[in-house]
Amino acid sequence: GAEPPAGALALVAPSRTAAARVLLVDGDAPRIELPEELRAQGVILMELAQAAREHPELVRAHLGAELPPEAGKFHALSAAAWSAGIFLYVPRGVRIDEPVRVGRWIDRGGIAVFPRTLILADEGSHLAYVEEFASPDLRTPSLSLGGVEIVARDGAHVQYVAVQRWGRGVRHLAMQKTIARRDADLDTLVVNLGGTVARVELAASLEGPGARSDMLGLYFADADQHFDHETWQDHVAPSASSDLLYKGALLDRSRAVFRGIIKVFPGAQRTDAYQKNRNLLLSPEAEATSLPNLEIEADDVRCSHGATVGQLDREELFYLMSRGLTREQAERLVIHGFFGEVLSRLPLPEVAEELREAIGAELG
Repeated sequence: GAEPPAGALALVAPSRTAAARVLLVDGDAPRIELPEELRAQGVILMELAQAAREHPELVRAHLGAELPPEAGKFHALSAAAWSAGIFLYVPRGVRIDEPVRVGRWIDRGGIAVFPRTLILADEGSHLAYVEEFASPDLRTPSLSLGGVEIVARDGAHVQYVAVQRWGRGVRHLAMQKTIARRDADLDTLVVNLGGTVARVELAASLEGPGARSDMLGLYFADADQHFDHETWQDHVAPSASSDLLYKGALLDRSRAVFRGIIKVFPGAQRTDAYQKNRNLLLSPEAEATSLPNLEIEADDVRCSHGATVGQLDREELFYLMSRGLTREQAERLVIHGFFGEVLSRLPLPEVAEELREAIGAELG
């Protein structure tokens, strides 16, 4: 086909360190670069439909099992209409040190794309997967409705990062489900910066003792953007831990909604679960709604949740301005500091740096 647009190519640029690269434009067949040394170790990275035909023993048990079509109308639509899906399998004990980078680009308005991702990390494997959604501003509305299913088997370590930088005019819906088995670490970072409306549902299921999930979120909205996050921390097994921190800054007339639930199932004793949502309102018209919840059916647990909505601290700003910064510089510094708490917890320093730059660009 024709050469992809420059913006699309930038998502998988050689200057960005990556173990493997995938580029998808307008839902067309993906361009996949997987080095021979990873292939030789048994790593599979391919279009999901092809993987379902060639590796049914790996795909069949998980595809749609974690996001069943009967869970809701969007789940049903994703199950029926997904295309240009990506499947990643990392075999037992295999460690991929650099992130697998996936770029999803829309180049024209008035279309719908249905991305789908299935990641299977076998026992004791290590991987990081960074998925970025981007487009120019589109005059005609477009829809991206995606599903992500990630399974970390015993002792596996998985980092999953989704960065949404669509242009205006895109409605973004993403359903993500993560399964962490015994002693697995399954960490996620959800970033919303673009699009007109974005809704992300993320359910983390801790299904083995010693499982751990760090759930990070970062969003920055302006104009009339609306961001909606709904999270579940399902503690099915005893002695597992989860820690959620979602932080957002809102400018102009933007809106953010956060609903989160920690659910501790019967028998899931010694659960350790935290949930925190913090919002920074940067204009009088911006609005944030935060609804954290706990549902606990075990008696030996440590759980806490909290939410804050606040303005920029005047004393902080005054202090910085008294040191010679302009008001604008002082505000930028405070906002970078506000997001710094999330980025410092991301064990991918290069990706964290890219996100700092993206936030800087949003700040104009």
